[in-house]
Amino acid sequence: MIGRLSGILLEKNPPQILLDVQGVAYELDVPMSTFYNLPVLHEKVVLHTQLIVREDAHLLYGFLSNDERVAFRLLLKISGVGPKLALSVLSGLSLNDLAIAVANKEAGRLTKIPGVGKKTAERLLLELQGKFIVTGTSAAQGAATTSSGNDIMNALLGLGYNEKEAGWAARQLAEDANVSDGIRQALKLLSKA
Repeated sequence: MIGRLSGILLEKNPPQILLDVQGVAYELDVPMSTFYNLPVLHEKVVLHTQLIVREDAHLLYGFLSNDERVAFRLLLKISGVGPKLALSVLSGLSLNDLAIAVANKEAGRLTKIPGVGKKTAERLLLELQGKFIVTGTSAAQGAATTSSGNDIMNALLGLGYNEKEAGWAARQLAEDANVSDGIRQALKLLSKA
């Protein structure tokens, strides 16, 4: 399985890119959230990837953050959701907006995404309930948070802290903290607690 690629960005044709990895060019489909944050052509980029093998094709999907790849994998586990629809969902909503929509059971927000009808939206809400974390505020308030806060929270969860500890540490940080400094500060706070 191909889990990550690091190489030079050769082409950008939404939603597909071409990535040169030491002389081998990989075609990857990416969500628009990743596409808009890619560097300029001929710059180095690192992408987390998901390989889908079908009878007629091997398809490679790329994501700038591991959180996007995890969300993509969660979406693929839902009946009736294939890679194209999962990519469409991640292109239509940021991860935090998706988490808020799921927490607040906002089917209308999901039906605005191309390819997502009412039944699919309801299935997504049911299957994704409790699988996303909205950081910094309660999901019931529906307030969006920064993506860096979400990354910090997910990093702490990945390091083995529970949601309560990670949430507490994330709330102690300045809102404009970048991810690496935020994680460092949160770990210091948690070590003192």
